[in-house]
Amino acid sequence: MSTGNEIERERSESESEVQIFSARLTPHRSLNRTGFLAVMLFLSVISFATGIAFLMMGAWPVFGFFGLDVLVIWWAFKVNFRTARAREEIVVTPSELRIRRVSHRGQVAEWTFNPLWVRLDQEVDEEYGIEHLYLISRGHRLLIAGFLGPEEKSSFYNALVGALNAARRGPIYNPLT
Repeated sequence: MSTGNEIERERSESESEVQIFSARLTPHRSLNRTGFLAVMLFLSVISFATGIAFLMMGAWPVFGFFGLDVLVIWWAFKVNFRTARAREEIVVTPSELRIRRVSHRGQVAEWTFNPLWVRLDQEVDEEYGIEHLYLISRGHRLLIAGFLGPEEKSSFYNALVGALNAARRGPIYNPLT
């Protein structure tokens, strides 16, 4: 007699599999929230002071345009911060390579590959360095690590190759653990 829990038991056993490699890639943003507030405060003060100067000269419509400029800059920063919510998660275990890509809008796309059948490919520019990294498996080509710069892509490439090689060697039996 079956209790119906076999599927859940199998799923929990596969999820507890040892992770050889795990990375969470996010777009780089050099300005944090505190910096954003400082920039907006600075722009607001400068814009307001300049607008008052024009207002005192009798050019009152200019005052409104200075406020509009600050509003447009604020909106551009908000859009920039919203797109920074995107991420890419890459996990390598002895039996699978999982890629999970979440867009800035929250849309999720997932791919699962067997690490024995996956190879990495890269497009390299002589002056710039690594431009693109691809996972290739069974005729499918998936662009990964698009958020990273050339030096970061090189480091990520080496780490992922090492993880895939470890997955190909298989799990190591250690009777002490």
